[in-house]
Amino acid sequence: MKSYDDLVAEALTRVREVMPWDFGRRYKAGDIPLLLDVREPAEFSALHIPGSINVPRGVLEQSCEWDYDETVPQLAGGHEREIVVVCRSGKRSALAADVMQQMGFAKVVSLKLGIRGWNDAELPMQDADGRMIDADAGDQLLVSNVRPEQRKP
Repeated sequence: MKSYDDLVAEALTRVREVMPWDFGRRYKAGDIPLLLDVREPAEFSALHIPGSINVPRGVLEQSCEWDYDETVPQLAGGHEREIVVVCRSGKRSALAADVMQQMGFAKVVSLKLGIRGWNDAELPMQDADGRMIDADAGDQLLVSNVRPEQRKP
């Protein structure tokens, strides 16, 4: 049986990653591909990279295809578009990028270290109301919330 980390490690053998600070230079220069944040809506609302779109991992495949309630035109029509997939730590984004490659997306990469790495590099982030979030506030919003009952016995 494979664990979550095993699945991520396997996906990373097929997925290209980009470091936050490397992509951050492009972003600051205005060279911005489609930014796809696959976190849950509440995570996205708390903080996200300005200009990114939110498509939760659970509806990604349907969002990438035409004729579904979850269809996102930028994705369904963007198989040749450059896409950077973002999540909290870089794990969900690796899995999402792997699936997207299997679905025919030619230029999809995962943001290594996720939004946590983006925050550590002190790159721009905002909340749902468009207010900019500084790195210290970002740290507080990105802290792990694993409860005691969720820890391995």
